[in-house]
Amino acid sequence: MIAERGFLSDIGISIYRILLSFAMACAIAIPLGVLMGSFRTVDAFFNPFVSAWRYLPAPAFIPLLLMWFGVGEGSKLALLFIGVIFFLITLIMDHTRAVRAELIETAMTLGANRWQILSTIVLPAVAPKILVSMRQMLAVSWTYLVIAEIVAATTGIGAVMMRGQRFLKVDEIMAGILVIGMVGLFFDFLFRLAYRVLFPFVANGQR
Repeated sequence: MIAERGFLSDIGISIYRILLSFAMACAIAIPLGVLMGSFRTVDAFFNPFVSAWRYLPAPAFIPLLLMWFGVGEGSKLALLFIGVIFFLITLIMDHTRAVRAELIETAMTLGANRWQILSTIVLPAVAPKILVSMRQMLAVSWTYLVIAEIVAATTGIGAVMMRGQRFLKVDEIMAGILVIGMVGLFFDFLFRLAYRVLFPFVANGQR
């Protein structure tokens, strides 16, 4: 029973790390991606930085993150944050640029200014695709979890799997893999449910 309670605690810690880091990434990526897709000046300023960092592997930052944040929660959250934010910004930016031009032109003809167009045309049009992008990138975040938790970690699913590898406990490694897959499927289901509830007008045409 103690081992079971410990494993459940590790699952909870891993979910907490994923959700917190992903929430921080979304808080920055969503507004920045929409602004980059809507305004050329914002895009010209941020795009070189975002594009360059998008090609850098997140695990390569582990030594720096350990130096800056130590071996506590900060380095793990930072790695999960870096692993998704730049791809999420790019996806949202591309979806924003793909908003139908005739909608924007019609609003301009009716006298709407740029911020009115952004709030009444662009955001409602791109919101379903933003949710889809979040669903995709949350799956990517789970792929970085084990990497984040094998570096100086004593808690979390990744740490359990590393202990299993050290003591040749294949059952613990397989349990960690299965749990990540099951929890990931659960969150994917929640995203699909939210999509159907929030955007019923497009849910039938996209899965």
